[in-house]
Amino acid sequence: MNFIPVNKKQQEEMLKIIGKSVEDLFSAIPEELRLKKPLNLPPAVSEMEIKGEISTLAKLNKDLIIFAGGGVYDHYIPSAIKHLTGRAEFYTAYTPYQPEVSQGTLQAIFEYQSMICELTEMEVSNASIYDGATSLAEAVFMALSINQKRKKVLVSEGIHPNYLKVIRTYLGKDYPIKALSLSDGITDAKEISKIDDETACIAIQNPNFLGNIEEVEKFVKTAHKRGVISILSFDPISLGLLKTPGEYNVDIATAEGQSLGIPMSLGGPHLGIFTSKKKHIRKMPGRIVGKTVDNNGKDGYVMVLQTREQHIRREKATSNICTNQQLCALMAAIYLALHGDKGIKEIANKTTQKAHYLAEQFRKAGFNLPYQKQNFFREFVIEIPTGATKTIKKGIRNGYLAGIDLGKFKKEWKNYLLVSVTEKRTKEEMDELVQILS
Repeated sequence: MNFIPVNKKQQEEMLKIIGKSVEDLFSAIPEELRLKKPLNLPPAVSEMEIKGEISTLAKLNKDLIIFAGGGVYDHYIPSAIKHLTGRAEFYTAYTPYQPEVSQGTLQAIFEYQSMICELTEMEVSNASIYDGATSLAEAVFMALSINQKRKKVLVSEGIHPNYLKVIRTYLGKDYPIKALSLSDGITDAKEISKIDDETACIAIQNPNFLGNIEEVEKFVKTAHKRGVISILSFDPISLGLLKTPGEYNVDIATAEGQSLGIPMSLGGPHLGIFTSKKKHIRKMPGRIVGKTVDNNGKDGYVMVLQTREQHIRREKATSNICTNQQLCALMAAIYLALHGDKGIKEIANKTTQKAHYLAEQFRKAGFNLPYQKQNFFREFVIEIPTGATKTIKKGIRNGYLAGIDLGKFKKEWKNYLLVSVTEKRTKEEMDELVQILS
């Protein structure tokens, strides 16, 4: 009641009309969960004082040179993206239920879908999902709805560990998840034998969490022979160099779209890319925007597919995903439009060349690269005998975020540091990082 801008007399009148007291309004909350004592909050301050406090806290932040990745990357973001997405008609827009007043937003989503299909060489794309983790989990869930008589899910251990947690959360105890183990940093080819007639789907990430390039084709071909749905989690920028999901002939392909012009933003909000073969379109989560022609022959855009619970009967819904990352999808669309296929290839080339240069400098400095036999795109692993956590702290003291401590994810990755490179990193920065860590 304290946050409602009415005085005490008005509050009493309102309560009298509904025949309730303030205590009655909170009666649904169990007694043991109610606040017994006032919150221990500091005294109120003026606007000027609180601005000063926030400014003091902001100065504690460090502007680091970033070599950490793991799904979120420090790519250069063209100024046009911030300018265009800052227009009120975009950043205040909500779900475009009424096409007659939402043509701009709907066209932007349609263009995003079209460019994602062109980038991935997949047949259909939805209007986006929350992030890379939920996209992959939704893909597994979708595969189970396609192969309803099968329960087993095969997931490579090369998939981002946090993505794996989301998949397990989605599936609960109803569906057994079998891990495909790694061998020398990539999914072990011997694990193909686990693909059988009870398997609903198989999921692989390429490049995988360790940065290594997987042998995707072998797994996809075997999956299709067995009637198993194949799912690929990919890096959008890597498609400037590597085979596309469409070339691998996968059934569903998902990704984290943050690298397409979206700020790192302390981990979100980001963008879940979701694509599929056209024959599975009715099982896709989220929404799809389509293009049509009105009575006057003019182009028009509408939401043509909405398979969520709010719009159809619960038992027919494919997902409980209730929104799309519209503004982030717009950022990705502008990024792709600005760069085109040549620009994406150039960024992918620069990223790869610089990553391999840095890996070679670490090797020359005496660092062990556990997976040096494998091809990699932007990320690679180095071993830190003294501990990755200490090394990261040392890098921060010198103005560098050196990488990700892989020991936090698996015991066997203890003292492993995952280092990532983008086109932004300079030779001077890379050489200095090696010197600092040495």
